[in-house]
Amino acid sequence: MAAPSRSVSPFWPTLAITAALVAWDLSGADLWLAGLVGTPVGFPLRADWTLNRLMHNGGKVLSWAIVLWMLAAVWVPVGPWRWLSRLERWQLVLSVLAAVGAVTLFKKFSLTSCPWDLRIFGGVAEHVSHWRWAVADGGPGHCFPAGHASAAFGFVGGWFVWRRRSPAFARGWLLAAMAAGLVLGVGQQLRGAHFLSHTLWSGWLCWVAGWGVDAAMDCLRQRSVADKKLNAG
Repeated sequence: MAAPSRSVSPFWPTLAITAALVAWDLSGADLWLAGLVGTPVGFPLRADWTLNRLMHNGGKVLSWAIVLWMLAAVWVPVGPWRWLSRLERWQLVLSVLAAVGAVTLFKKFSLTSCPWDLRIFGGVAEHVSHWRWAVADGGPGHCFPAGHASAAFGFVGGWFVWRRRSPAFARGWLLAAMAAGLVLGVGQQLRGAHFLSHTLWSGWLCWVAGWGVDAAMDCLRQRSVADKKLNAG
């Protein structure tokens, strides 16, 4: 088992990333990027087989297959999973479920429609900032943040687990989850399903959800240690 290492505080990097995302929203570059692949009559790649069947459907299936494997590894750990306690292995699974659940919940209450629903791309909706929660844009809504990208971004919470055991492995895990999330998000953007900001905020939300699960697990660990000391006394 790898020796536990000192935790790295995620506060300042998270704050910096949040500021960068807010700046991106304020820049208005979402529409500009969408206009590079969208036309007044829609998005030519909307039904593309590679983007739709392989990346969209296949990405979701692969993601849930990995989650099921991680669930099995709670009881039968292999490879690096043997470095972790059972509680930490549970945390890996719960952080993914919490992240995907958080994104799904936000989408449920969002009135923001997808790019392919906008009038400038052949739809019926007007472009309204996704932060104007009470303002409908005339379309079907429920498009913010990007749900599909969370199939990969949901794994970023694993960094909070692995950082205590192997910082190098934790970095690799985080980079892989971020890269996969961006690839899935860009694929959906090319189809007109999401703006780039939808993908970026999905990643941010998954990260915060993973952080929250880590905080809850820390409380459980501390309570367990306190109970053991009390019983030993």
